[in-house]
Amino acid sequence: MTYRTLISIPDLAANLNDENVVVVDCRFSLDDPDYGSRAYEKAHVPGAVYAHLDHDLSAPIVPGETGRHPLPSPDRAAATFAGWGIGDGIQVVAYDDAGGAIAGRLWWTLRYLGHYPAAVLDGGWTGWMEDGRPTASGTENRSPRSFEPRVHTGWTVDAPTVDDRRTNPSWVLLDARDGVRYRGEEEPIDPIPGHIPGALSAPFKANLDATGRFKSPEALRERFVGLIGTTPPGHVISQCGSGVTACHNILAMEHAGLSGGLLYPGSWSEWITDPNRPVATVEDMP
Repeated sequence: MTYRTLISIPDLAANLNDENVVVVDCRFSLDDPDYGSRAYEKAHVPGAVYAHLDHDLSAPIVPGETGRHPLPSPDRAAATFAGWGIGDGIQVVAYDDAGGAIAGRLWWTLRYLGHYPAAVLDGGWTGWMEDGRPTASGTENRSPRSFEPRVHTGWTVDAPTVDDRRTNPSWVLLDARDGVRYRGEEEPIDPIPGHIPGALSAPFKANLDATGRFKSPEALRERFVGLIGTTPPGHVISQCGSGVTACHNILAMEHAGLSGGLLYPGSWSEWITDPNRPVATVEDMP
C-alpha cells in the first residue's frame, strides 16, 4: 500500500488495521485553536493521532518577522513525527474536516523532510462520517519510531526571493486565499488587506468538487495549466495567508501530474511585516 497524494475512504477503511499505516487527524479552526483537539477526543478515525496546526505543524511566531504559521525546524518536526510512529516504510494518511486545507500542510511537511508515502484522505472526516465508518474516542498513541529528516532545501523560497521573482515572466506566483481576500475587499485575519503584486488568484477551494472531494487529475491539470500556462511547475510558487492552504495547491498540482511547485512558507502574513514591501488591492487591478 503506497499512496502519495490522495487516498479514498474505502481504501483507508480496508487498511485501517495495517500496523504500517499511521492516520493523523489535522482538524483545526483559526477562530478556535482548541476546536480540533476537542473534536478529536470526542470522535476520530480509529487509531488516529492528533496534529495541532499551531503546536505540531508550526514553529513559534516571531512578532514582526514571521508569518502566522512558520515551518517547524526539521529536527523538531522529525521528533514530532517519530513520536507519532512515523518512520521508513510507514504510510501516513492525514485528514481534516476542511477539504484537506490543514491536512495538506502535514502532507507537504512530510515530503519536505523526505517522507513520500503520505496522502490526504479524500473527503476527509465529513466523508468518513457520511459513509458510516467506525470511530473511536479519547486520545490514542503510537509506538515511537525513528524519523530521519532528509530536507529538500530547494522546495521553499523566502520573501526576498518572492520579491525578485514576482515580476519575472518565467515565474508564476499563486495565491491560495479566497478571492475577496486576494482583492483586499475583506481581510478577517491579517492587519493589512490585499495581495503580493504580481500574484495570481488561485483559491484552494477551487480544487474541490461540490462534495468536498478533489476534482479529477484531468480537471485539476486543466485548472492549473490555465493559470500557469507553459511555465514549468518548478517555477511556480504557492502562497496563501500563512503557508498552510498554499500546500493544498501544491498537492492538487502533484495529483494532476504537475510536480515540483515551490512554497513560500511565510506567505501574506509574513510579507506585510515589512512596510517597504509593496501591496496590491482591487483598486490596483486592471
